[in-house]
Amino acid sequence: MPSPPKNFSQPGTSLAGKSVKRPVLNVARLAAIGILNGVMTEQKQLSEMIQTEDFRNLPSEERARAQRLATHTLRHVGRADRALRSHLSKLPAVEVLNILRLGVVEIVALDAPAHAVVNDLVSICAANGQTRGFKGLINAVLRKAVADISGKWDKSPVQMMPKWLRNPLKEAYGNGPIMAMETAHMRGAPVDLSVVSNAEKWAKLLGGTILPNGSVRLAEMGQITKLDGFATGQWWVQDAAATWPGAWLAVKEGETVLDVCAAPGGKTMQLANAGGQVTALDISKHRMERVTENLVRTDLHAETIIANILEWDDVRKFDAVLLDAPCSATGTIRRHPDLPFAKDGTGIFELIDLQSKMLNAASQRVKPGGRLVFCTCSLIPDEGEVQAENFLLRHKDFSVDTSVPQGMEVEWATEEGGYRLRPDYWAEHGGMDGFYIIRFNRAG
Repeated sequence: MPSPPKNFSQPGTSLAGKSVKRPVLNVARLAAIGILNGVMTEQKQLSEMIQTEDFRNLPSEERARAQRLATHTLRHVGRADRALRSHLSKLPAVEVLNILRLGVVEIVALDAPAHAVVNDLVSICAANGQTRGFKGLINAVLRKAVADISGKWDKSPVQMMPKWLRNPLKEAYGNGPIMAMETAHMRGAPVDLSVVSNAEKWAKLLGGTILPNGSVRLAEMGQITKLDGFATGQWWVQDAAATWPGAWLAVKEGETVLDVCAAPGGKTMQLANAGGQVTALDISKHRMERVTENLVRTDLHAETIIANILEWDDVRKFDAVLLDAPCSATGTIRRHPDLPFAKDGTGIFELIDLQSKMLNAASQRVKPGGRLVFCTCSLIPDEGEVQAENFLLRHKDFSVDTSVPQGMEVEWATEEGGYRLRPDYWAEHGGMDGFYIIRFNRAG
């Protein structure tokens, strides 16, 4: 991400040798534009952009505001482009277009004062040699586009998924569900909490509601680390849909449990909190450090091992195994709106092959009479339903479990016996991440 120009408010030098004062640029807007450029021109993901040294050096309030501006703009790119199109004879470079997009979204969707936003974006444009020649266009087009779209924004079509994703999903689900998913993506994702105990207490204390699966959904996001109960480990952030794989595993006190691809640890904590003797396995040392940090904070206990399930030489078998396999993450777009722009569909076939191999390996870790839950946070059937069907053909000693976890609706069941969760489900509650989940029982 481009770093903000240094010493914004300090004097510079004009060509005549006279001291002039540079404009004080809005740091959050400048950082947000840097994020948009990184996502759309370099296919970097937002999670990568916010870990750069330049971004981490910003004050925490500016970091939070920059992320909010960038994610909100990404969710509304389609609407912003429609507002801008009639005022542009041709599309400018992406770096210029992103300034315009952010301006429209911040003024119209976030109700920021138009005069201040336009003036600041013109200054940001002028401060960059790559965009300096477009400051007049920024000024004129933003003012006209905002005037035209005001009052019509909510009626404008929502951002569509990219063709590489939309076309196969349309074939799988139909046009109506696809449009409903896109609307859910635009609305974004609330924050859900899994609590160690007493959900009613924490829902009341934090101003949230209890969902049918027992998660606490917050009404307002706020700064997570500052909320009551975070420092003392009374809860952790975990989307409601992500709790069902662990819940369906139905761990009993003292049972041995293997959590494959455990990081960042939400399911590990969930399984440990249920009384399981949990072994958390992940290939990433850095991500496993987060698992350890979360376990320490919540005072929950698990064995953590850095290893690849395909190469792990431990001979143990477990009562229960959970595999949340690497996938396209297309079920998380409502909370990761950068994904459709940062990815182009390449690598999915390789992921599907990896999932199949990991599912085979995980199944070998299940004791006779034990159980295996497989899940992916993907909307693509080849990463879910098809994987399950193929697994059952290969492993005759496994059968599908037909129980229904708490809060799961039978209408979400799929033909092979799994459950398909979609972002447009639970619309009355604020939606959920897209997931595919299935439980297999091994013959005794």
